[in-house]
Amino acid sequence: MAFVEPVVLRDRGLRLEPLALAHEDGLAAAAADGELWKLRVTSVPEPQETRLYIETALQMREQGSRFAFAVVDEATDRVLGSTSYHDILPAVRRLEIGYTWYARSAQRSHVNTTCKLLMMGHAFDQLGCHVVGWRTDNFNFASQRAIERLGARKDGVLRGHALRRDGTTRDTVMYSLRAGEWPESRAQMLSLLEQHAQAG
Repeated sequence: MAFVEPVVLRDRGLRLEPLALAHEDGLAAAAADGELWKLRVTSVPEPQETRLYIETALQMREQGSRFAFAVVDEATDRVLGSTSYHDILPAVRRLEIGYTWYARSAQRSHVNTTCKLLMMGHAFDQLGCHVVGWRTDNFNFASQRAIERLGARKDGVLRGHALRRDGTTRDTVMYSLRAGEWPESRAQMLSLLEQHAQAG
């Protein structure tokens, strides 16, 4: 039995469901909303690469190293983006959350915080994880701020760690949250979502 079994997670009008080839058109449309593949600090697929992106995620799922979700608007069934558990280490009950991106129209909304709340809740409360981690490009300051808002701690920077799509070498900023820190993190995210709902 895999550490991460197929599951559908729902909250606040969003549905996270296992990424499948059926999501190809929706995922391509989400990436086209803002031409996200042009950003050098993300790994969003170009429209013609969407099928390969999904096939790669499914291969990694078979290997047990990644479990990708499609992020779907429940009211319209529109695909808003994708996010994953990855670097899954059952022996130490650790995984990371990443490969995360959303259509531009879904950014600066409740979507990211809701998705993180769902995924962290499932990881800590259902899977019994001891640690959840994140990693991001050293120049992706928006991502770093978003991770820090979750209550995650900065572990450090891996220098010369990975290639960007433009061929340059990036430093990777690493973050983590321990199970004992999850209740405070959850309260913080619920507070942020409440503020967003009141503002909307």
